[in-house]
Amino acid sequence: MKLGDGVEQAIHSVAMLSGLSADGVLSAAALAEFHGVSTSYLLKHLQALSGAGILQTVPGPRGGYRLARGADEITLLDVVLAVEGREPAFRCKEIRQRGPNPLPQRYMTRPCQINAAMLRAERAYRAELAKTTIAAVLGELAEQDMDGAVVARGCAFLEQHERKSS
Repeated sequence: MKLGDGVEQAIHSVAMLSGLSADGVLSAAALAEFHGVSTSYLLKHLQALSGAGILQTVPGPRGGYRLARGADEITLLDVVLAVEGREPAFRCKEIRQRGPNPLPQRYMTRPCQINAAMLRAERAYRAELAKTTIAAVLGELAEQDMDGAVVARGCAFLEQHERKSS
């Protein structure tokens, strides 16, 4: 399974926004700058995250984005579904019923076992993402950040680019 680049950008953006102060926002341009990605491409995903209730959009010249709920309430699955949609990655087209000399319908009374196996794998994948919060990922990052450089980089960027919305 291949997820689009937007998933990575969205997860990193949500993680970055979790470091804002209570009344802080960050512009899409600032998020794109920090991650070295296209602002227009990132905007599409930020809008999807807003539509899914993960981000809150603050309009106006001092506006931007912030989390709509706590990082401990946002799972990786929430972000993936917001960006990629709710459809399963594998979509059975029942090709076993095509081609020359197809079998009569009576042989197709049971579900396709390939589809069943793929859907079991998808359920396991989604279950793992559903139990992993943004806060947990950030906690693991902080534990592995031996000299604090990763966290310091993000904090310094937020100090420079965070806007106060009120």
